[in-house]
Amino acid sequence: MVTLVEREEQLREIHATLVDLREGKGGVALIDGPSATGKTTVLHHSSAQAAKSGAILLTAMCSRAERTLPFGVVRQLFRHPDVPAEAGRRADALLDAAAAASLPRDEHTDALGAPLLHAFEKLSRILFDLAAQRPLVVEIDDLQHADTPSWHCLLHLVRRLATSRVAMLLTDDPAVEASCLPFRTELNRQPRVRHVRLEPLSRDGVAQLVRTRLGAEQEPRLIAEFHAASGGNPLLLEAMIDDRLRPGGVPGRHYGLALLSCLHRGEPLMLRVSRALAVLGQDAEPAGVGRLADTGADDVRQTVRAMEAAGLLDGGRLRHEWARTALLADLPAANRRELHHRAALLLHELARPAHRIAPHLVEADRAGEPWAIAALLAAASQATGEDRTAAAVAFLALAHRECADPGQRTAILARLVQAQWQSDPATAARHLPELLRDVRARSASSRDRAMLIRQLLWNGMTEEATTVLEELRLSTHGRGGEELRSLRDLELWLRATHAPLARLLHPPASPAGLRPGGAVPDQHTWLESTGLLSDRIARGQCRSGVEQADRMLRELRLTPDDIWAEESALLALLTLVCADQSGKAAAHGERLAAEAETRRAPTWQAVFAAARADIALRQGRLADAAELAETALDRLAPRSWGVAVGFPLGVLILARSRMGQYEEVTTLLAQPVPDAMFQSRYSLPYLFARGHHHLATNHHHAALADFLCCGELMRNWGLDVVGLAAWRTGAADAWFRLGNQDQAKQLLHDQLARPGIDGTSTRAVALRLLATTCQPGRRLQLLTEALELTEATLDRFEQARVLADLSRASHALGQSRRARLLIRQALHIADLCGAKPLSRDLLSVAGGGDTLVPLSGGSDGIRDLSESERRVASLAVMGHTNREIAGRLYITPSTVEQHLTRVYRKLNVKRRKDLPADLWTASSSAG
Repeated sequence: MVTLVEREEQLREIHATLVDLREGKGGVALIDGPSATGKTTVLHHSSAQAAKSGAILLTAMCSRAERTLPFGVVRQLFRHPDVPAEAGRRADALLDAAAAASLPRDEHTDALGAPLLHAFEKLSRILFDLAAQRPLVVEIDDLQHADTPSWHCLLHLVRRLATSRVAMLLTDDPAVEASCLPFRTELNRQPRVRHVRLEPLSRDGVAQLVRTRLGAEQEPRLIAEFHAASGGNPLLLEAMIDDRLRPGGVPGRHYGLALLSCLHRGEPLMLRVSRALAVLGQDAEPAGVGRLADTGADDVRQTVRAMEAAGLLDGGRLRHEWARTALLADLPAANRRELHHRAALLLHELARPAHRIAPHLVEADRAGEPWAIAALLAAASQATGEDRTAAAVAFLALAHRECADPGQRTAILARLVQAQWQSDPATAARHLPELLRDVRARSASSRDRAMLIRQLLWNGMTEEATTVLEELRLSTHGRGGEELRSLRDLELWLRATHAPLARLLHPPASPAGLRPGGAVPDQHTWLESTGLLSDRIARGQCRSGVEQADRMLRELRLTPDDIWAEESALLALLTLVCADQSGKAAAHGERLAAEAETRRAPTWQAVFAAARADIALRQGRLADAAELAETALDRLAPRSWGVAVGFPLGVLILARSRMGQYEEVTTLLAQPVPDAMFQSRYSLPYLFARGHHHLATNHHHAALADFLCCGELMRNWGLDVVGLAAWRTGAADAWFRLGNQDQAKQLLHDQLARPGIDGTSTRAVALRLLATTCQPGRRLQLLTEALELTEATLDRFEQARVLADLSRASHALGQSRRARLLIRQALHIADLCGAKPLSRDLLSVAGGGDTLVPLSGGSDGIRDLSESERRVASLAVMGHTNREIAGRLYITPSTVEQHLTRVYRKLNVKRRKDLPADLWTASSSAG
């Protein structure tokens, strides 16, 4: 029921008619206005008031379906329960006789003939006799749908109301062209007729109704939204409020039902025009709408004006997407497809852009016209550039299905696979067998073959990829130019990622992917940059490629139609982390992740989340690493990750192992992984992580097997380079725990002799492990170097372990105070990392048997220290004497003492041992 708002004046007019009725003066209140503006509500409200005052109420409801039923409306009146049975029988007999008589052909004449006039007079007399007992109110709703004979009879009655106690309350919609327009005109000319006009609610009226139903605290913004979507139409407004009061289910359900109810009650043309508007959307023009609605442009304009007056349209457009959804859902599927097909034909004739035509072809599920394939492909290109992957996939899928040219079908299918890759590689994989057949049957480009090979390998289809690869090698044998360069770049990528398939190649003579001058490759050369980065990684030359990788990542923008752009970005990040430039890698990873999020590309979101997880793990941010790895596995299910699942899964396993969440890791290790993963680089982080989990849970033989397997793969593939997976340090740790110190030392010496080891976190780990075999003096020297390396590479987890070993070495040298400071600092960093097992070990027993307690203090006040004060204070926290600090910083002991005095004052402490532990961490982060 529509709430009565802004209807006070109209109710007063109707009330005046009822007051006249009580004084013996009959009359008519004609309530009209646009569709669904509350006419029926006002009618029923007024009739109810009349009935309460003692009047007899006779009602009738007109229907378009009963327009051809003679006297159908009048019969409803006389069959009302308040009409005595005898009077009802007499009225039926009179109406039967009148129905048998013929009406005049000219509806403008009053010459009805004596039989009809005689029947009308007797029918009026029956009503007047009823009114003699008590006032009589005749209520008729939707008069525009009344049958013509009833119109004649009602007009006859209206002319005789002046001295009767009969009032008529009628509703009419002048926008609906009734079959009895002359009688409507005659009715409005009668002196006892009051005209009551209803309009849509104003903005203030909308606000009043919204606040009445939803509460007085509603914001102006919400009221503006309600007014814009409803146009002040009470029926739509009430429906919107219902949608808000009863959330859930289909959005805008009540709104859509209200709109359909309104349109179905109106003229059929109004519904047809509305459907045409819903289909055409922003391309709706009167002529085009008329063609879809099977009418003329003038009729469309008239209908649109009527709907705008009712608040159903705004500027000739539907007011809300809910309206479009409801109108299209109300159509049978076949009719809806036909309308969209006609819309596509229309827009093509009008030379509209392809992106306007293609959605209609998809909705029509057909593209048989000669121009349709070209329109779909052009629209797919635009959708891809705008990151509307779902639309691009829909356009390409239809184009592929409808295209008759075999060569073009193959090219379209390749584009379809690439587009679907952005959303879900597993979905794209369903097309790979067909694409494989098409590529092998036809001379596809090297670029398409390279893309297919990567897709096949990602999904573990190694045999199929090998077949395409061999055919590509044969087709380029003896050739040069672009084809040969593409094959060379592909081989270089294979060497770093799927090494068993690669052929050994000489490095490119003049790589164009990352030129010495620093130019970032054009979009069509991402495969070339992928090859160059892969070559650097495989040769262990990541440190020399940091500047170029950093520059490329700063300027790189992801390209939806080229999978090699994303691969280049991942390899550039890998180059940085292998060179222990995790700080730079983290900054680039965040930017790439933000771009992937903005462009709504689930695959990009997943792979860059995994890359960021790996960076966080290498920095000792275990909780961040686990969260990002889980995000990566949530964005893409493990089956969609294919063989690359070892990357995020390995990071997650190692992070959770270091956090002490062993049960969770057991569950992760129980997940099946593709066999083909162990023929790719993605197996290395998985094996490395599994080995460390076995170490943490005291399964030393299993750990050793994993590390040695990892090493065997890396050596066989020619990928035994620093930064990928430090299998030697893991195996050495396992050998130590198994009691074989000689094997462990041999592996550590081998590791320290590897090219590119200097300045890396891998060297720090090797030095820490090797220090356990040395005398205290030499041990302290090795651990000090390891500590400097962990600070430089930002590896907090390894830093905590080095500090713990430094504490033991200091204690062995009799430096008990320094040992306590070091292990307390180790505990602090371990807690920051979230490494609970390591924290428990550090809390157990100190080197001399003293129970350890965490360092107190925090970072409050540290930001107020100058850079020189912070350096001095950090070295003091590490346990260095004033003279040692002076020697390291090249200042005098007196200057050190002055700095410390200022530090004590700023931090509100009295002595060196009260300095907060965060000074060490802050100093490490800054340095």
